[in-house]
Amino acid sequence: MDPTSAPYEVENCRGVLRVFSDGSIIRSANTSFNIPIHDDGSVLYKDVIFEAGLNISLRLYKPSSAHSAKLPIFYYFHGGGYCIGSRTWPNCQNYCLRLAKDLQAVVIAPDYRLAPENRLPAAIQDSFSALRWLQAQAVSDDPDTWLNDVADFGRVFISGDSAGGNIAHHLAFRFGAGSPELSPVRVRGYVYLAPFFGGTVRTKSEAECPVDAFFPLELNDRFWRLSLPIGGDPDHPISNPFGPESPSLESVALDPILVVVGGSDLLRDRAEDYVQRLKGWGKKVELAEFPGMQHGFFTIDPFSDSSNELMLLIKQFMAENAESD
Repeated sequence: MDPTSAPYEVENCRGVLRVFSDGSIIRSANTSFNIPIHDDGSVLYKDVIFEAGLNISLRLYKPSSAHSAKLPIFYYFHGGGYCIGSRTWPNCQNYCLRLAKDLQAVVIAPDYRLAPENRLPAAIQDSFSALRWLQAQAVSDDPDTWLNDVADFGRVFISGDSAGGNIAHHLAFRFGAGSPELSPVRVRGYVYLAPFFGGTVRTKSEAECPVDAFFPLELNDRFWRLSLPIGGDPDHPISNPFGPESPSLESVALDPILVVVGGSDLLRDRAEDYVQRLKGWGKKVELAEFPGMQHGFFTIDPFSDSSNELMLLIKQFMAENAESD
């Protein structure tokens, strides 16, 4: 590169993240979802720093109405290809408000460090910390009553959208069945929403993805290029659970998993393959495919018929696994 030439843009993620030829990065204060927040007052929320050394926060939600019984806890890790997104974005907030209200649950929506400033596995490490934070709350001598008075630490479900679904996968295999290292916190199940998996060999749904899709292949590739460790490709174990260097998952005992994907999502085939392989190893995992739906349909329009159906499905999954051992 000519040192006298002006830096030029080499990567652009939905106008929110711009990377330049000299390595400089510009992040916009705007989001890629300029939509109103649907807050009717039925859910209360507040922010809490869970990783003080890195100044990373999570957002807690709970129904505003009083309950005699304690509520399950539902983690929601946002999407954005590990490069963009936040608990504060309107699409994330709208979905979490609906989750807390419809599931009658305490919803925990953590942020995590983003790439390329903080390449993977930074985001996954932060997500582990977000669970450790809950464990600390459960055993604290000076608990946060806003949370502890209503939360059932023995009924925890972990979910994530896209990159957050990839995070949920890594948490599921890290903690294993019964989540013993989180005691007295007990994870009961995982919900992967359009999990962000990759690989160097194209799947049919990737190869045939329209260029005008909400989540096109070109953006998929850019996210992996910016987020994986330097020199890593989409077969990296973080990206591809079944890549050539990925550890075998066959022997790991797991809590129940629900995998959700849209029928028109480029990630559909990887989600289906993931479920088929785990089922072949005897894991308790189910696939819910929504025909015709694109990537992130549930946050793009959290009140659509498909989103309503998904909410009922998640509610049923939680009820069926609330007391499983």
